[in-house]
Amino acid sequence: MTKNDSLYKKTYFSRITELKEYAPEAFQTFFAFNDKALEEGNLSVKTKELIAVAVAHITGCPYCIDLHVGNAKKNDADKDEVAEAIFVATALKAGSAVAHGVNALNAFDGEGDDELYKASYFNRLKEFGQLNSDTFKAFAVFDQQATSAGKLAEKEKELIAVASAHTTGCAYCIDLHTKNAKKSGASLEEISEAIFVATALKAGSAIAHSVNALNAYDQS
Repeated sequence: MTKNDSLYKKTYFSRITELKEYAPEAFQTFFAFNDKALEEGNLSVKTKELIAVAVAHITGCPYCIDLHVGNAKKNDADKDEVAEAIFVATALKAGSAVAHGVNALNAFDGEGDDELYKASYFNRLKEFGQLNSDTFKAFAVFDQQATSAGKLAEKEKELIAVASAHTTGCAYCIDLHTKNAKKSGASLEEISEAIFVATALKAGSAIAHSVNALNAYDQS
């Protein structure tokens, strides 16, 4: 495979520093924010890196996955903890689709309400248990298992879920998991830090993919 055929290689990521030449102020201010978002605070670096791993799997950025799995490992996260973080992300990414199913039910029924998001709409989710019972139950079992305490505590998983929900942009999920995180003992400071890790990773995915843009520009 020639370089032109391969769109993703670890070595491409080293080109990211070239952006400093073309957009120096934006480059500097983003990485200052990114470093701040991922440094020790109310949450440990290990917890933040596990959140970053989860969010990277939602954005689908291979460079971010490679970087933050390595960082999580360096900060004493074991493979079981990394896997649990990934499955929380999986549950939240799938859960976003399921949650938005209540909007589909509203649309199908033609209720004509101009308000697309109401907390009360989420109550319609149980209707899927009647419409597609086996699949709905199977998802519910997976979702509960993925977010229940394991190697990672319930609080850690709910913080990962909050960050994941902000990455998918699911209003229902943000509402549910922020409340769950609070119930599990997370402070608003910890929740805020989890949100900023998600913010850094969601933006970071775009910046990381700039190395593909540099390759494309050079080849055209």
